[in-house]
Amino acid sequence: MMRRLWLACLGACAFLTALPASAHKPSDSYLSLSVAGARVDGQWDIALRDLDMAIGLDADGNGELTWDEVRLRHDAIAAYALSRLKLASGGAACPLQVTHHLLDDHTDGTYAVMRLRADCPADVATLDVDYGLLFDIDPQHKGLLKLAHGANTSTAIFTPDAPRQQLQLAGASKWRQFADYVRHGVWHIWIGFDHILFLLALMLPAVLVYSNRAWSGAPTFRIAAIDVVKIVTAFTLAHSITLSLATLGMLSLPSRLVEATIAASVVLAALNNIWPMFQRQRALVAFGFGLLHGFGFAGVLIDLGLPKGSLMLSLVGFNVGVELGQIAIVAAFLPLAFLARHTAFYRKAILAGGSALIAVVALVWFAERALDIALIS
Repeated sequence: MMRRLWLACLGACAFLTALPASAHKPSDSYLSLSVAGARVDGQWDIALRDLDMAIGLDADGNGELTWDEVRLRHDAIAAYALSRLKLASGGAACPLQVTHHLLDDHTDGTYAVMRLRADCPADVATLDVDYGLLFDIDPQHKGLLKLAHGANTSTAIFTPDAPRQQLQLAGASKWRQFADYVRHGVWHIWIGFDHILFLLALMLPAVLVYSNRAWSGAPTFRIAAIDVVKIVTAFTLAHSITLSLATLGMLSLPSRLVEATIAASVVLAALNNIWPMFQRQRALVAFGFGLLHGFGFAGVLIDLGLPKGSLMLSLVGFNVGVELGQIAIVAAFLPLAFLARHTAFYRKAILAGGSALIAVVALVWFAERALDIALIS
């Protein structure tokens, strides 16, 4: 039994440390629609890196996109996008057309911007949206929709599991919007590999005690659990503060600085497990770096550009989802780690070996983000 638990711990650690080296913000597109009578106007922002992956934009293959390369592919971009977005009302199609092409900078890079227009046969009361962008090549992609009708604004999130949604223009469900962003927050932390590795690096020693320059197993589960609760609470409080301030536009930092510092935080937390420097201050470290991780979480909500009424609901739902995702990670990790805490295997293979692998992966992230280069494609 114990051997199986060891293998499970090792497998989880190996999985988390064998992650893609470019743990940047997941793929999202931002779709804004405004309905007035039978007319729908909109804007669709799609990352150039996603379009390059889907239809190829880099004509000379040098790894850098120019305005001319994008401009020459405007027709292909429009055809690709419109083939994966359908609007309808009352069972009748609302044909879409692209009226203008632009470029815009988001927190994670440059996006192609398409201005859209659709004319429905009659005034729109409910809008049926069928979204399928990139789902065939990137199952983690999401479409984030902001729908405006008069003074009312609602949101929706499209995923491979929910590509078609019917949206009411009047009396849109706030609970549905809240639930959508709770799910989005859970998923965001689960695929936010840098955030996961930071927490994991801080939690690995929680089931151990460092004394006389050696690790030994914690005497009780309660002691280990309290240590983890302190770390997760500190991290949660910190990233909630900056997530809120950044999303509300009260505070901002350059995205490259934030991403590079997040990677550096993972390196530091992992190296601390090999050469202990701040064992009793890990909760304080979690709080300090958690402030920067909050800026990383804020990218999605900032780029969506919601009005304050919808923004607050989305912000709270997203934050709740992040916390639920963290709780699930802790619940899966802590019992297994505690059962294996007295073994040399846990101390050497999981703590030391796992931390070394985490540090290596995070160093690659740091170099890529700080220097804006791709070490591993």
